[in-house]
Amino acid sequence: MKTISSLWVLGLILSPSFLRGQGTQPPPPPLPDGKTVSIQVDLNRPAGIYKPIYSWFGFDEANYATMPDGKRLLRELHDLSPVPVYIRSHHLFTSGDGVPGLKWSSTNVYSEDSQGRPIYDFRIVDGIFDQYRAAGVRPMVELGFMPKDLAAELPDRKVEYRSTKSIISGASNNPPKDYAKWGELVRVFTSHLVERYGRETVRRWYFEVWNEPDIDYWHSTAEDYWKLYDYAVAGVRAALPDAKVGGPATTGPGGQKGAKFLEGFLNHIRTGKSAANGQPAPLDFISFHAKGQPRTAEGHVRMGIASELRDVDKGFEIVNQFPRFRNLPIILSEADPEGCAACSSKTNPANNYRNGTLYPAYTAVAYKALFDLADRRKVDLLSMLSWSFEFEDREYFEGFRDLSTNGIDKPILNFFRMAALMDGQRVSTASTGQVPLDSILANGVRSDADIDALATVGERKAAVMVWNYHDDYEPAGASLTTITAQGIPAGVGRVLVMHYRIDDTHSNAYSVWMAMGSPQHPTTEQYELLKSRAGLELLSSPAWMDVKDGQVSVTTNMPRQSVSLVLLSWE
Repeated sequence: MKTISSLWVLGLILSPSFLRGQGTQPPPPPLPDGKTVSIQVDLNRPAGIYKPIYSWFGFDEANYATMPDGKRLLRELHDLSPVPVYIRSHHLFTSGDGVPGLKWSSTNVYSEDSQGRPIYDFRIVDGIFDQYRAAGVRPMVELGFMPKDLAAELPDRKVEYRSTKSIISGASNNPPKDYAKWGELVRVFTSHLVERYGRETVRRWYFEVWNEPDIDYWHSTAEDYWKLYDYAVAGVRAALPDAKVGGPATTGPGGQKGAKFLEGFLNHIRTGKSAANGQPAPLDFISFHAKGQPRTAEGHVRMGIASELRDVDKGFEIVNQFPRFRNLPIILSEADPEGCAACSSKTNPANNYRNGTLYPAYTAVAYKALFDLADRRKVDLLSMLSWSFEFEDREYFEGFRDLSTNGIDKPILNFFRMAALMDGQRVSTASTGQVPLDSILANGVRSDADIDALATVGERKAAVMVWNYHDDYEPAGASLTTITAQGIPAGVGRVLVMHYRIDDTHSNAYSVWMAMGSPQHPTTEQYELLKSRAGLELLSSPAWMDVKDGQVSVTTNMPRQSVSLVLLSWE
């Protein structure tokens, strides 16, 4: 592991490419109803490896990757993380002209001539994957949806290919009329990827079969999905024998449909033979989704974090029922506060939480809880994929679940920047303001706020992420919070402290935009100001602190729905 010197770290935080603007304001004073919290961090008490589960993102509209703001955001996602960033998108096989719409995109990769012979056209899909390569990110290749000429006609579902009623009600989510042709499409597609991008490159990607086949994304039975999976992975492996394949990408196992489907799929892999070749079907990772349930209650937004975490916990429990699969990586290929990224706050006013600080504060709580649940269930959690990207040519801060709006990064993206600054070992934390995990699973955060921390230690450095979160988005007092890190090595006399913050006045272009009067056509000066305040900002200037008895303490006011990251480094 490389040593990070204090001068290097100071240069990093002042780098314009890393930090747009440097907050120098002192923390606001606590409101009268705020409380005092003490957080103890023991750097000598390991809790587990800090896996970079944050470095996964996804979106419906695959074609956005080739558009101006999409290309820019892909590069930003690459640049924020010291480890590979993976991108998952829908519609890689969907027929169409490549023009995206909300929850829709297309590549027209497959069609048939008048004799039913396949015609392959990789021009649009190459444009998407070329942008991934240019940005330095890696695809998580979702194999779907069904090309128009390959989609079976269903007697009980007479709808057009792209239905005007609902994207997922159209024939793009029908089963194939010929499973052998489906398997050959996947084989030819994978062979093309290997030829274009190289075997060593593609073998590092992940191939997932379909999306949420337990609901209306799949217009057939569970058994037909097993068959779809069998033919798909056989096609991938025929082109790339050591490819990483998996599924079933179900909805949350906290619901009956998701749980039953996940169990059935794992039973099929455990006991069945592949419909494609009679051999055992390969499975290199298990994927499912986890979603919260925000709503408007008593005139304000109320988040539903318990729902997302129960999905995760139940999914881990199901995997543990199959000894053969307990050690397989688990990919949460969508893990979010709710289900519809493309539904703006115009559609659902509760979705306005996505613009401000509630979204990153929620994600911080979920982030630690995922590590804790994986530890408890003894599973190998590989990713917490955020189904969020950007939407081209939409209003500023329209309330989509996105990371950026019109090229202006939103506060949630700064959470991922914080997470990327942590590495090494997770270590023990204890907070007097913590809501216990079992309480969150049962009831969410509905009584006292959750004021807690996640901490890591590396070589000559440590990081502590702290948050003040409540499910209810209502005014509340800041909490005077003291973070004490003990276990700093003997002989270290002082540490460099850097304190990043996401709150109403830091790392928050939304609050700046609101103060401007919410312009939908900002002037050049306004736009540049928004850009300058959109990145991760410091709460105060970097400072050296003396170490006493192997420990240092940082005291700060934590406003409700805020997140801090305190970095310590020493020579």
